[in-house]
Amino acid sequence: MPQLWVDADACPRVARDIIVRAAERTTTQTWFVANHQIPLPSSKWVKAMAVSHGFDAADNEIVSRIAPGDLLVTADLPLALEALDKGAMVMTNRGETLDRNNIKARVQMRDFMETLRASGEHTGGPKGYSDSDRREFANALDRWLARHAR
Repeated sequence: MPQLWVDADACPRVARDIIVRAAERTTTQTWFVANHQIPLPSSKWVKAMAVSHGFDAADNEIVSRIAPGDLLVTADLPLALEALDKGAMVMTNRGETLDRNNIKARVQMRDFMETLRASGEHTGGPKGYSDSDRREFANALDRWLARHAR
């Protein structure tokens, strides 16, 4: 059975709560990986993995453990690309599927925005996590779990 991996360093609490409930409901082994301790309920299906505080330590841990067919929840595009290279599926915490057809364009846009910011341009940050984002994510996660659960 595929496992669910969460890049927990930047995962909104509301998305984390959705993942925990879904993992329990579908008995899906789920790992929250971060460079700090993540508060999670006691569960047979949901585990936290705290890694060292080094640069990309959580990302490296996920990449070393993720397997083909697993799902990664992340907004980190380089991590998403590495997970796709290993045969995993990737979804953002807003329910968007990242795949070979759209990841390169997103990485290019991210790099372009970084260049703008480096030149002093104020580009703003990501938009807040809305009720619509919560619904989209919960629905996308439920669809994935329905297709891949036992």
